[in-house]
Amino acid sequence: MALVWLLLTLALAVVPHAAELPVWLAPAFFVIAGWRGFIAIRERPLPPRWVLLALATLATAGVLVSYKTLFGRDAGVTLLAAMTACKLLEARNLRDGVVLVFLGYLQVMSNLLYSQEIPLVVYLLILVTLMLISQMLIHRQHAGLTAWAPVRLASKMVLVAIPIMLVLFILFPRIPGPLWGLPKDAYQGRTGLSNAMEPGSIGELIQSSAVAFRVRFANAMPPPQQLYWRGPVLWNFDGRRWTHRDELPSQTPFPFTPEGSALDYTVILEPNNQRWLLALDLPASLPPHAGMTRSFQLLREQPVNEVYRYAVRSYPQYRTGELTPSERFLGLRLPAQSNPRSRELAEQWRAHDPRPESLINAALTLFREEAFYYTLTPPRLGFHSVDEFLFRTRSGFCEHYASAFVFLMRAAGVPARVVTGYQGGERNALGEYLMVRQSDAHAWAEVWLKERGWVRVDPTAAVAPSRIQRGIYAALADTNTLPFLARRGGDHEWLRQLALSWDVLNIRWNEWVLAYGSDRQKEFLSGLGFGTVDWGEMTVAMTVVLGGLGVIFVVVRWRDHQPRDPVVRAWQRFCARLARRGLARGPHEGPLDFTERVVARHPEWAGSVREIAQLYAALRYGPTTPPLAVRQLQRQVRRFRT
Repeated sequence: MALVWLLLTLALAVVPHAAELPVWLAPAFFVIAGWRGFIAIRERPLPPRWVLLALATLATAGVLVSYKTLFGRDAGVTLLAAMTACKLLEARNLRDGVVLVFLGYLQVMSNLLYSQEIPLVVYLLILVTLMLISQMLIHRQHAGLTAWAPVRLASKMVLVAIPIMLVLFILFPRIPGPLWGLPKDAYQGRTGLSNAMEPGSIGELIQSSAVAFRVRFANAMPPPQQLYWRGPVLWNFDGRRWTHRDELPSQTPFPFTPEGSALDYTVILEPNNQRWLLALDLPASLPPHAGMTRSFQLLREQPVNEVYRYAVRSYPQYRTGELTPSERFLGLRLPAQSNPRSRELAEQWRAHDPRPESLINAALTLFREEAFYYTLTPPRLGFHSVDEFLFRTRSGFCEHYASAFVFLMRAAGVPARVVTGYQGGERNALGEYLMVRQSDAHAWAEVWLKERGWVRVDPTAAVAPSRIQRGIYAALADTNTLPFLARRGGDHEWLRQLALSWDVLNIRWNEWVLAYGSDRQKEFLSGLGFGTVDWGEMTVAMTVVLGGLGVIFVVVRWRDHQPRDPVVRAWQRFCARLARRGLARGPHEGPLDFTERVVARHPEWAGSVREIAQLYAALRYGPTTPPLAVRQLQRQVRRFRT
């Protein structure tokens, strides 16, 4: 029974890994677990040691073939599951069962390396309870437990652990960054922006409905045309691909002249394994442990590998400072002998009117009035990508238009650069926050004008203005190419609304659990009226609260073991006094027989002992329990002295 229960629990612990790990692992584990269950039920002999050695060798070879290493997250979890399966085939005694239980706990914890979403956490909590039951079933025969006792005991242990877990979670001092480093591949498979852009790169990202970040505004939510979430700024172009410029962040925001009112908001950023932080143009404050580059890009000290919550103030209207010589050089640099037709077109515009405003209008007029199309499935482009896009295909996504526009501006002598990030978002009315998905990824341009500094120009708005006003779903003719959650309307709108309702719970989970780091902890405790707290004060508070919980637990357990019947309590107090004199009552002795044995040893106690015993017997086994008689028994017990 214990082994079969343990086999089922271990199998359930491996199930969540089935999507991430090699296709051979889960079937092999389940086959071996079934084989071990068959051996236990039919009482067959375990396989010989050479079979175990062969399986272990094959499993190790399989990990090496799949990952080219035995180290890292994926390889380590695969090896753990494979070795657990091999251990099943040699489990013979209590010690082997305990080893399997602790391997099961490791399997449960390893699931958190892939996801920390609410459904998985609930699933793992159930698994921990089942693993506790398995551990108790293994020890049941030695501990003398009944069949259902492990279930009741494990459930009580989990319930008692919950308040302790909450105290440790809230008060245990957090430090910025992890206590130890995870393998490099622990952060693989996370979707998000890249620090480079080429034709099709953002179009591929649009296919994902994963949430990039969520935003809560302190006041009213700004209009869609102001929702440009600034990410990587790209300066370098090789004829096809744009890449970022290495810039050292400053610990103070670079100066600019704000115009109009500011926007205060809080971002809850999903893990992306990148250092950049998203913010509205133009950020005027820095989150903790972050800096700003001269391109007004926010960079964190460490990559964002956990849900990260930070507050920012931005100004939608602004004027920036002078252009440095290096920025002017980079903002005009183009690869030699690339896209000659685009260069020629830009030179014609410049010869007609060299003013930057006229050159910008000429490019936007080209996109607006010529037959350009906004599509997620444009034709492939070669080395002269801008020429091919402007004069042949004329079909593209935001990165095509941003790239072509910046190239034309540089060729015409106007410093320009590409900015990538996200545009827009979906307002969740149930939680009053903005949800920005990967499908909202966007690219736009910035040009430098002498009177205003860097100015945002979005050439996509000239081709598909609905993209800026109503989102990506309104700009595409065929919305079936979009992920389901990025669409609007239709017969399945109720499913999307249900997903938005579920996301309200997700943002609470992210804000108060996954993003509960050192800054959030201090903010929360200060909000409770504790003022500014440090790790020493939190440690003292945690110790005091845990000590209080321990006292409460001891008192409750003591009270549970105390009889509630005052007659029984008085009798037990009387028996306890006699037991201290070496006259313990046997479990088979009734009150009268017991007191006669006491009188035989100590005749001088005969009167009081017999009176207490007779009174107790009358109250305990009689038809009624008069209050006066109960108080008399209690009084006689208090007066009795040995």
